[in-house]
Amino acid sequence: MISAIALDLGTTSIKAGLLYQDGALGNIAAKPAPKIAVTGGRYESDALAYAAAAEQVLDECITQAGDCKTLGLCSQRSSFLVWEQATGQPLTPLISWQDNRGAASCVALRAHENLIRYLTGLPLTPYYFAPKLRNMLQDNPEWLARLERGELLAGTLDTFLIWRWSGGKHFMTDASMAARTLLMDIRQQQWSPQLCKLFGIPSGILPEIKPSAGINLRLNNGLILQASVGDQSAALIASVSEDRTEALVNLGTGCFVVRYLPDEKSTLDGYLHTLVYQDSAHHTHLAIEGTLNSVAAALAPYPADECRVEDLFSGDIFCLAEPSGLGAPYFRNDLGIRFSQPVGHLTQQRIAALLLEAVVFRVARILEDFHRESAIERVYLSGGLSGLACLQQGIARCVPFDVYRLSQAESSLQGAALLAAGMAPASHREAERIPAAGGAHALPEKYRRWKEWFDVLLGS
Repeated sequence: MISAIALDLGTTSIKAGLLYQDGALGNIAAKPAPKIAVTGGRYESDALAYAAAAEQVLDECITQAGDCKTLGLCSQRSSFLVWEQATGQPLTPLISWQDNRGAASCVALRAHENLIRYLTGLPLTPYYFAPKLRNMLQDNPEWLARLERGELLAGTLDTFLIWRWSGGKHFMTDASMAARTLLMDIRQQQWSPQLCKLFGIPSGILPEIKPSAGINLRLNNGLILQASVGDQSAALIASVSEDRTEALVNLGTGCFVVRYLPDEKSTLDGYLHTLVYQDSAHHTHLAIEGTLNSVAAALAPYPADECRVEDLFSGDIFCLAEPSGLGAPYFRNDLGIRFSQPVGHLTQQRIAALLLEAVVFRVARILEDFHRESAIERVYLSGGLSGLACLQQGIARCVPFDVYRLSQAESSLQGAALLAAGMAPASHREAERIPAAGGAHALPEKYRRWKEWFDVLLGS
């Protein structure tokens, strides 16, 4: 028996799958997302081609879904476009979350960064919807009047596709996607008048904010949209439970370390506050998040897959491994890849080991902060880089709680499907425990010395 159909609107691929009653995910169909053209800091693709590809993979699953009409959707966060209300034709390309055209807005609004962070839980960066749209409206002042008259619509990718698939009847987004725009007050779960004024984006042109679950919206293809959520939120829903003693470490292009917030509040400074989802009873589920930037790019030139955990704690050289700057809780663009000593004499494998060690230590430091605030008992690893045994073993040796590696390959699809079907978060997950055996004391000792070096570096 099939419980839900899920659709994942990714940056590089678009996938759909079926969730069975026993919690298994199967019948996965996939197509590459349209190629993103990169010109300077601009990242753009064809919005209609994206919609067509999404419709194709969804249709493949519909034909195998029998009587199931329940749909769960998850979407890349912050990618957006502007389109014509009358025709549905895009006025702009699909502008990726990677696009940097909002940088000028961030510079102009830097004095308001503390307010923005307080209301949104996020830093002021060009990744998000508001800085980019502000810049585009300044470059095209006639668009604002047309948006206010309803001739044009602007929204993230989920908003465009739901509008398109409902025949223009529903202009909406969910709370988790709205929370990544820099325009929503995450405590009130509504568009913030202060933020809209700061960015010059009237709240009246923005989509209606709906709960992430229990949407019950009928689409023209016969499906009923029951859940819509950001892709990282969907991955978290699939991966960890909400008992507050678990944390997720997603090791991919970048890395994020996240846990549901105990009592939905935190005293930790600098970390991101993420609105994971809003359920059908309008209860908001929040999480705290630490981030490592671009670690896959740092590792790419080196034979990281040849490293053993024993390679990590040899020598006295310390390292940072984030080429685009330190992420949360530090947000230091002036600190990229950094070694405590020259490494020109080292082999490529030894440099790879130092970079991997830096990832382990940054993850352990974030988990240490989280654990100090509220006890953690289990950590789950996911993402492509979690397959590296030295990262698995390194993290297991540096933290005082059990570490597991999740086996599910499509966590975002799984989470969207679970939410749509009304199943409990992280139900039916499969994971393998990582033992912290052999030489278990050497790496924690180097981690202690790395923290001393790191703290000095932060103060410099």
